[in-house]
Amino acid sequence: MSPLAMPRLGRHVVADVDSCTHELLDDAAGLELLLREAARVAGATLLSAHHHRFEPFGASAMCVLSESHISIHTWPELGAATLDAYTCGDHADPRRAIDHVLRVLEPGGVRLVELARGGDSLESRPIPWPSSARA
Repeated sequence: MSPLAMPRLGRHVVADVDSCTHELLDDAAGLELLLREAARVAGATLLSAHHHRFEPFGASAMCVLSESHISIHTWPELGAATLDAYTCGDHADPRRAIDHVLRVLEPGGVRLVELARGGDSLESRPIPWPSSARA
């Protein structure tokens, strides 16, 4: 029996950042607000948002979207963060969400990859920064 072809399900943008000194890296509530703004900029529908601050430092924040999610986890002691935005459908743009967060955090180093989720294979491609999707 051959497997059924899976349709394209969504776009997933992931970013690793370094050399970031922004005070938001250790502000869990502030990161949640930033992700809420990113969801709006991306044209996504926010369902819920959550954050947690770690001791002695670091934070995670997440927005659950009708289209999927946006999340961030930080290591302020390293000036580092990891982010991802995944959206299903065509009306929300995960790149715009990630670009918004990066513009606010102003990291020195950024590595971005976009994954095409679903379909017959998992495809990825690097995205240059500053991104051409900046608005």
